[in-house]
Amino acid sequence: MSAAPQSREPAAKAVPAPSSATGGNPDSEPERVAEAATGLDMILTDAALGPLRRLLPPLSTSLRFTAALARHPRTVAGHTGHLVGEWGRIGLGRSEVAPGPKDKRYADPAWSGNGLLKRAMQAHLVAAETATKLVDDAQLPWAHDERVRFSVTNIVEALAPSNNPVLNPSALKAVIDTGGKSAVSGTRRLVRDLSSAPRIPSMVEPDAFEVGKDLARTPGVVVLRTPVFELIQYQPTTPTVHAVPLVMVPPTINKFYIADLAEGRSIVEHVVAGGQQVFMMSWRNPDARHADWGLDTYGQAVLDAMAAAERITGAEQINLMSFCSGGIITAMVLGHLAAIGEANRVSSVCYAVTVLDQARGGTAGAFLDEKSAQAATRASAKKGYLDGATLAEVFAWLRPNDLIWNYWVNNYLQGKPPPAFDILYWNADTTRMTAALHRGFLDMSVNNSLTKPGTATMLGTPVDLSAVTLDSYVVAGIADHICPWQSCYATTQLLGGDTRFVLSTSGHIASLVNPPTNPKSTWRTAPTDIADADEWLASAHTEKGSWWTDYARWVGERSGDEVDAPTELGGGEPTLGPAPGTYVFDK
Repeated sequence: MSAAPQSREPAAKAVPAPSSATGGNPDSEPERVAEAATGLDMILTDAALGPLRRLLPPLSTSLRFTAALARHPRTVAGHTGHLVGEWGRIGLGRSEVAPGPKDKRYADPAWSGNGLLKRAMQAHLVAAETATKLVDDAQLPWAHDERVRFSVTNIVEALAPSNNPVLNPSALKAVIDTGGKSAVSGTRRLVRDLSSAPRIPSMVEPDAFEVGKDLARTPGVVVLRTPVFELIQYQPTTPTVHAVPLVMVPPTINKFYIADLAEGRSIVEHVVAGGQQVFMMSWRNPDARHADWGLDTYGQAVLDAMAAAERITGAEQINLMSFCSGGIITAMVLGHLAAIGEANRVSSVCYAVTVLDQARGGTAGAFLDEKSAQAATRASAKKGYLDGATLAEVFAWLRPNDLIWNYWVNNYLQGKPPPAFDILYWNADTTRMTAALHRGFLDMSVNNSLTKPGTATMLGTPVDLSAVTLDSYVVAGIADHICPWQSCYATTQLLGGDTRFVLSTSGHIASLVNPPTNPKSTWRTAPTDIADADEWLASAHTEKGSWWTDYARWVGERSGDEVDAPTELGGGEPTLGPAPGTYVFDK
C-alpha cells in the first residue's frame, strides 16, 4: 500500500463521475437508468428491515474500517493533505478539477461559468474522490468493503450541490421561466411520493402506460388458472411450430411482462415469430392469506404449468426459460425431477440473470448474514408477506444517483414529470412475496445451499444440481450490479450437462429487454470448460446483435420437428379469457 501523493501540483483536470451518475435529466439515457431499477430480491434483507439502516454500516465493519486506516497513518495524512490543499486552490480559483465527461449532474454551463457554483462543484468532487480513495486503501474484506462503500457512496452523493435547490441552476431557471409554478409542482410531487411506499421519487407517471394495451399485448389466452398462477398460451404467428413447447417462468417479484413489453421489445413476441409454442406463467400477487406459500408451492406450480403445456400440445417434453428468482425455483424443480427419475420431461433450460451460487451476490449480498436474515424473516412473517414497494425502495438506494437524486432534481427541483419509459413502468408495478418464500430464499442464501448437493430440498427430494444433465443456456449482463455476471457464470460449474454461457454488454434489465433492433447490442460467448469467470472473459469472442437471436436458434435445435400450428388454443378445452389474464392486474 502506497502513501497518497504529496505533490502541490494542480489536481487532475477531470474527476470521473460516480458510475451511477446521470444528473437531473432522466430522459438522456433511460435504458441505462433502468439498469438499477430491479434485481434479485432473495438477498435483500432491507426490504423487511428498512434500506436506510445501511447508511450506517454495522459496528464490526466500522471498527474494521477505522482500524485499517489507523494502521496506515501516512496514507490518511496524505489524502487529507491533498484534500485541504485542493480546497485551498479551489477557494483561490486556481483549481483545475472538473467533472468527468459522463457526469451529467454538472452539464449546465452555469456550473463552470459561475464562480460560486464552480467552487461548490469542485469542492464536492474532490471530497468524493478522497472518500473513495480512503475506502480503496483500507483494503477491507469483500463484504465489509461493500458495506462501507455503500454508506460512503450514498452520503457523498446525497451531499452533491446539484441536489441543493438553492445551488442547482436548472432549478433556479425553472422557477424563473415558470413564474414559480415549477416549485409548486415539485412540492406537490414530493408530498405525493413521501405519502406512501416506496418513499422515493417517482420514476414514471402511474398512467404512462396501460397493461394489455401498450404492454403485455402479445395475443394469447389463459389456459389454466390456479390459486398461485395463471398460464397463458400465445397465438402462433407462423404456419408451422416446433413440437416441443417453451414454458417461461418469470421472477416471483414484479409482473411477468418484463418478457412481453411493447411491440418490438418483447422476447415472447420474438420467439413466437421464430416458431415456438410459448406458454407464460403469470404469478398471483399474494397477500397475507398466502403467507405459507413457500418454495414447494412455487415449485409445484412450475410442474403444473409443465403438465398443462404437455397436455395442450401433446408433447412428451418441454423447454423451460426462467428469469432471475424464477430461475432459482426452476433449477430446484429440475433437481427434483432428476431425483425422481423424470429428468427427460425437459429438453432444455434457460437461466436469465439468475444467481445459484451466492458466494458473492453483489452489494446486496454483502449485507446478508444469519442474524439479519432471521430479523428480516421475522419482520415479513408478522405481515405475511414482503412488500414489493419496499423492495423498490431498496433497489433505488443501491444506485442513488440514477434512481434517487436524478429524479429528485427532475421531479422536485425542476417540477417536471418523469419521462414515460416502459421498463420503469414495469418496475413500479410491484408485487408482494409471501413470508414463506422470503424465508426459503434467505435460508438458501445464508447457507449457499444450491452449491452443496442434498442440502436444499424441493417437494421432499434433495437437490443436486450436478445431476441436472440437460442442456442449459445461461445469460448474464456484464454491467449487472444485482446479479453479478461472475456469479451467473458460476452456474455453469454447478450443472451437470452441456452449458452455453452468453454475456451481454447490458445490465440486469437490458439483459432481458435486448431486441435485435438495438444497433448497439453485442454479446460474448466461449466454451464453459474454464472454471474462472475472468479467464473465461479473456477467451470470449464478441458477436454483434442480440442474444435473443442466438437463443432462438439454440432452443429451436432442441424443440423437435416442425408441425402444423394449432388452429385453436387450449388443446380443445375451454379457455379462461384473453391474455394478459387477470392476475397481472392485481395490486
